[in-house]
Amino acid sequence: MLTLFHHTLCPHSRFVRLALGEYGFETRLIEERFWERRPDFLKLNPAGTLPVLIEEGRLAVPGAAVIAEYIEERHGGDGGAARLLPPSIGQRVEVRRLAAWFNDKFYAEVSGPLVTERVFKRFMTAEQGGGPPDTDAIRAARHNIRYHLAYIGWLVKTRDWLAGERLSHADLAAAAHLSAVDYLGDVPWSEDEAAKNWYARVKSRPSFRAILTDALGGIPPAKNYADLDF
Repeated sequence: MLTLFHHTLCPHSRFVRLALGEYGFETRLIEERFWERRPDFLKLNPAGTLPVLIEEGRLAVPGAAVIAEYIEERHGGDGGAARLLPPSIGQRVEVRRLAAWFNDKFYAEVSGPLVTERVFKRFMTAEQGGGPPDTDAIRAARHNIRYHLAYIGWLVKTRDWLAGERLSHADLAAAAHLSAVDYLGDVPWSEDEAAKNWYARVKSRPSFRAILTDALGGIPPAKNYADLDF
C-alpha cells in the first residue's frame, strides 16, 4: 500500500498524484498542513516539505522529483511506451530539464507565490508566516505566468508533448502546477491557444479525474476548473 502525505493545492503533491495515477496506483492520501511542522511528519522528512511517499515496509521517500524517480525505478515496468521517462539518455535529459523548469522555476515565479499568498497564509498563524496576502507577489506571479504559457505553446507547436513524442514527467509537472493556479482562476488561457489545447489533453486523462474533484473548504475552485471543454 502506498501512502502520500500531501496538500490539496500543493503543486508538487499534485505532480506526484498524477504520476501515481498514470500507473494506476491506489494511494491513501493524508493531507498535511506542512507549516505546522508536526514532529511526526518531520521524522518522515526533516525538511518539512511536501510531498512524502511511504511504501509499506520501506523508507519514506521525500520530495516530488525523488518520488517520481522512485516510482519509475521501482514500478516503471520494462521500459515500454507507458513509462513516464523515455528510454534514451538524451530524451531523459529533456524530460528532466522541463520537469525541473516547472517544479523549480515555475513554482518560484508563479504557483508557489499564488498558492502561498492566496491559500496557505489564510491557515497559518503569524508565527508560521501567515497574515494578509502580499499583493505585489500576487501581481508579479500573474505577470510571470504569461511567458511560461508562451513557452508551453511554443513547445507543443513543435512536438506531440512537451518533451517529445510521448507523455512524460514534463507534462505532468507542468499540468500539476497549472492546475493549482487554475483552481484559483489565475491562468489567462485566452493568451495562448496551443498551451490551452495541450492542457485540455492532459486534463482529459483518467489520472486527472481525482485532481478535478479537489475542493478546499472555504476556497471553492474557479468556475471552469473541472470543465474539460473550458
